[in-house]
Amino acid sequence: MPQGFEETTVDQIAVGAGISRRAFFRYFDSKPDVLRAEFDTEVATIRALLDPVPAGLPIMEAVRQAVLAANHYQAADVPELRGRMSLIGSVPGLIASAAVHDDAWERAISDFVARRTGQPAGSPYPLAVGRATLAACRAAYDRWVVHADADLSVYLDAALRALAAGFADDVLTAEPRGESGPRGGAGEIK
Repeated sequence: MPQGFEETTVDQIAVGAGISRRAFFRYFDSKPDVLRAEFDTEVATIRALLDPVPAGLPIMEAVRQAVLAANHYQAADVPELRGRMSLIGSVPGLIASAAVHDDAWERAISDFVARRTGQPAGSPYPLAVGRATLAACRAAYDRWVVHADADLSVYLDAALRALAAGFADDVLTAEPRGESGPRGGAGEIK
């Protein structure tokens, strides 16, 4: 019978990974950080991609391109991610730490919007863009996990294009599916 997250020790994780306890703490500050390491890397990647964006690129297009470039999940990753997200959503300590990570993700977007618009980072528009972008990405992720028919970028691209279009009626008429592939691709920011 498998034991739960709370009952699993850092020593057990280290042994399973073939490293020492000391080595574990060189890579992670805590046990919950093991589950969120990829998400932290994603936030850092989004920030790095948004820093040099040229002024001529529309804000939401820059955000869309950065988010697509930072995500590398494929349909084959769904089972592992389902397990990880189920764990994060069911252990009280992990639920609380998820909020901290989500806030960092939102701030990566809202800080960029604040710089581009000349508004303080805590202003309503930068915050609204950061939060709305995270919400659109969560919706895309949730739908992707259900279908597992394509890379996550297909769903992220569709959700972020709809957000950028202000959720106009003509954008919301067709649900994205993996068979058609992403519109615009997940390439580099231009």
